[in-house]
Amino acid sequence: MGSVRRLDLKLGFACNNRCVFCAQGDKRKTCGARPHDVLVEELARARPECSGVVFTGGEPTLHKQLLQLVSAARALGYRSIQLQTNGRMLAYPSVVEKLVGAGVTEFSPSLHGSSAEVHEALTAADGSFRDSLAGIANAVGSGAVVITNTVITKDNTDALGEIVGLLGSVGVQQAQLAFVHPVGTALERFEEVVPRLPDIVAPLRQARTIAGELGMRLVTEAVPLCFLSGMDELAVEETIPDTTVVDLAGRLDYSAWRVSEGKAHGPPCSSCAAVRRCEGPWREYPERWGWNEFQPLAAEPVQSGGQAL
Repeated sequence: MGSVRRLDLKLGFACNNRCVFCAQGDKRKTCGARPHDVLVEELARARPECSGVVFTGGEPTLHKQLLQLVSAARALGYRSIQLQTNGRMLAYPSVVEKLVGAGVTEFSPSLHGSSAEVHEALTAADGSFRDSLAGIANAVGSGAVVITNTVITKDNTDALGEIVGLLGSVGVQQAQLAFVHPVGTALERFEEVVPRLPDIVAPLRQARTIAGELGMRLVTEAVPLCFLSGMDELAVEETIPDTTVVDLAGRLDYSAWRVSEGKAHGPPCSSCAAVRRCEGPWREYPERWGWNEFQPLAAEPVQSGGQAL
């Protein structure tokens, strides 16, 4: 884990997409937007231990006081201010300009398909592919750091290379491919949404090749090392900053939770040479399909460093 602690602040759960893999499930029905004053208090409370903040949701660009919250984070001295977004509102250049002016240093927009057909089947929102792609291009043009995220699902597995190529074509230099977390809506629609890990290996290898050709940095999240043979440098877990999540349920040391409860090790891991480096899969995956797909590594992969996402 990283040595710098980061605050993940949930602004509310309203969203202009309806993703079939959404980890937040039905929270949008409970809280569309959290009060501004409460969020500023959370920013101030976390500042002594956190040097960076990520505004998340739901979709944070829908919060009517987002600019004021970004300005508050900057005034409190947060060194990095990231916006984790579906990217749709970034399609408006003025929105990007105002966010950067208020203090956003990094954008983390998402793209889940190389075509409207695939992307919008996953987001269940007409026009979202056009908006997100334009938003990503605008974010790149702003000069801020842009780190895109693509959730690996059944529907887009075969298109991972094409997605990386499309991102590269609009100037993206850093991209993440994150294996779907089977919670919330993704758990409810598990069979429809969650691919088998062996099926993503070849597409990941193709995506890695394309990223290399384009000079992009590519990483994966939640893909165990036994499925990254010869490309273990993609695994981002060791460089993720320690993270405190604050949402409706309160404060959570997400980094500790991710290792102790979120992910799991099973019988094959006990003899794996990489068990100390590998966090294992999201625990819901082997709970559904068992451990037969996991093959212990005879030798530990060469440890590779990288820039934290």
